[in-house]
Amino acid sequence: MPQWTEAQQDAIDARGRNIIVSAAAGSGKTAVLVERVVRIITDENHPVDIDKLLIVTFTNAAAAEMKARISARMEELLRQSPGKRQLMRQLTLLSSAKICTIDSFCLNLARENFFTLGISQDFSVLDDSEAQIIADNALDTVLDVFY
Repeated sequence: MPQWTEAQQDAIDARGRNIIVSAAAGSGKTAVLVERVVRIITDENHPVDIDKLLIVTFTNAAAAEMKARISARMEELLRQSPGKRQLMRQLTLLSSAKICTIDSFCLNLARENFFTLGISQDFSVLDDSEAQIIADNALDTVLDVFY
């Protein structure tokens, strides 16, 4: 078990509120968040299913790493306590957990609520090249009008 700093331990132990963990590269952010999530979903008195949590990262690679580390930590705990139903349940729910980037979370939210948002069900998101073409065309139009 790692030796946590006071700030890391505070982030791990905080309950009843959302937290943001922000620190330099290599400072242990992912390890802290993994420990926090595992403790929340394995709490003896008030466990929360992992698919009820929203865990947002900046990159898809970070989200995949987070999911893999949570899985590895739960499997480690399951080896220590074989047959523990709560751990087996959380491992099963892990595949549907919302561990993602803010972009993919917002996209999924819009897809699930397209009707309420008043947008087409088959909307799509611009890729960078499409966005650049539209921006260039808008700039050309503005320059032509005001030149």
